[in-house]
Amino acid sequence: MARDPKALTQKLQRRARELGFELFGVAAVQDVPELARYREWIDAGLQADMQYMARNSEKRSNPALVVEKARSVIVCGKNYHTRAPLSTESASPTAGWIARYAWGDDYHDVLKQRIRKLYEYLVELTDGRAQGRYYVDTGPVLEKVWGQYAGLGWIGKNTCLINQHMGSFFFLAVIVTDAELTYSTPPPDRCGTCTRCIDACPTQAIIGPYVLDAEKCISYLTIEHRDGIPEPLREGMGRHVFGCDICQDVCPWNQKAPVSLEPAFQPRSGSVNPELGELLQMDQENFRERFRKSPVKRSKLRGLLRNALIAAGNRQHPALLPHIESLRRHPDEMIREHAQWAVEQITTSTKAKKEDAYVHD
Repeated sequence: MARDPKALTQKLQRRARELGFELFGVAAVQDVPELARYREWIDAGLQADMQYMARNSEKRSNPALVVEKARSVIVCGKNYHTRAPLSTESASPTAGWIARYAWGDDYHDVLKQRIRKLYEYLVELTDGRAQGRYYVDTGPVLEKVWGQYAGLGWIGKNTCLINQHMGSFFFLAVIVTDAELTYSTPPPDRCGTCTRCIDACPTQAIIGPYVLDAEKCISYLTIEHRDGIPEPLREGMGRHVFGCDICQDVCPWNQKAPVSLEPAFQPRSGSVNPELGELLQMDQENFRERFRKSPVKRSKLRGLLRNALIAAGNRQHPALLPHIESLRRHPDEMIREHAQWAVEQITTSTKAKKEDAYVHD
């Protein structure tokens, strides 16, 4: 294996930049406090029904169980922040919201090709002696923890990895390897006394600084959760139909975040502030065509319809009623129940507004 870790690391960093990664760093495989905190988070059941996180908790806490004799975790970051509105800005009264990261192509597909090329370059530089595995949010690796120790940023109070210059709108790709490299220094926590993310979360999912209750998180509810959404949480979900950006949109470190020109991550037509009426009319063929090679396909049509119904009920615009009515006869009981709820929200709101107008006439 290469005898000069510094030279090897420098070559890998240059290659990472050539592949389009704006951020690069290396963490030494070691026992760090965040690994114990992850286990405590799992033991507290805060991962909701994402049981895969509990099943692989040992591997996630110990890279040596992923790659034998693992010494290093290479972490690369790719900016996805594009020139488009924030979720907290005004929009059409009948519009929903898709998280910024899902406006373009699926980042898993885009970044996996690039991190694979970086891994192949590592193998080439070490004459085939370096062993490892590479992942893009698909393996038993705590990317944010290793991203912090690789110097890419600090884990903020909203549990996102935040970079001082880039904010938090970036994807992570990692390589776990037995190669010896030079290691980065983790930056200090620069959240200070700020609690904007905690205060802004409409479902109060950030139950304390650096602690997220997934069961309340809008991203979890709209993407990972497969069943009906509990009624107490529906109002807080606002107009979100896939993911949530609120805790990032209010973060001061994202106010001057650089814009990505990566073609794959530019917004597709209709992805920014999508019209709920269009989403509510989608069938399987429309869904498959519109969200081909998009992260949104993960929710499946059933989940997207459920989310759009909640968003429509929260928007309370009468123009959405005709689109909801047909779903009250949907063969899926969950869809029917959410459609009925949405109708009740809109009709109750409309009636209240009429009564209020009558009183003030």
